[in-house]
Amino acid sequence: MEFLIFQLQAPLASWGGTAVGEHRGSHEYPGESALLGLLAAALGIRREDESTLTALKQAYGFAVGVQDGGSLLRDYHTAQVPGRSTLKGRPQATRREELAVPKHELNTILSTRDYRQDAACLVAVQALLDAPYTLGALADALRSPRYVLYLGRKSCPPAAPLHPQAINADSARAAFDAYLARLEQERVAHSDKRGRPPFEDIAPVVRIAWSEGVTTGVSPDLSATRKDRVIRRKGWQFGDRTEHVWLRKEGG
Repeated sequence: MEFLIFQLQAPLASWGGTAVGEHRGSHEYPGESALLGLLAAALGIRREDESTLTALKQAYGFAVGVQDGGSLLRDYHTAQVPGRSTLKGRPQATRREELAVPKHELNTILSTRDYRQDAACLVAVQALLDAPYTLGALADALRSPRYVLYLGRKSCPPAAPLHPQAINADSARAAFDAYLARLEQERVAHSDKRGRPPFEDIAPVVRIAWSEGVTTGVSPDLSATRKDRVIRRKGWQFGDRTEHVWLRKEGG
């Protein structure tokens, strides 16, 4: 069985959940909608291309191997936006065009936004039925993305290459282990004259989260509902899905 494995690391990431009122929270790791958006951006699929996004959603399953959930950073955020009536019938392809109105027509929006600091995870992509792209094609797109990739928000670019690798394994957990072993070999191969490898030790996977249909090789320790199943991306409409989570046992 073939999996596509890649890494996500950044000083800041924000994997938003259900937004209620002025608070914009963040999960510790990306959900299904975020990963679909990442692949779509790499492939150059636009948000309004609903049919292609639907095909992408139905063709792949994801498992996330959490190495470090990071620490919480909470930002008090202010933004200026014109009212809907002011924007009606006006082109607004850029933020500058959106704000090109008299100052008295601008409103100030206050919100609290959460970020995860120094979070790191691996992502396993498994092709399901009628996948429109091979895993090799997805890997090529992640290496040379059509659109800029970011980890949740545009202020959260990746801090390291995604380093996508196609790995044959019996399960996502086995694929994660093989991927980390490859990274360690590469790290040691670039040791200095004193035999000291660059960078810090590679963190193990301490948690795996996945949806139905993905072969993970582990049994869930808990299952919960997460509202990140894309219904209509252009209208920001999301539905519920069941997410399973496996937790690494001490010494396991």
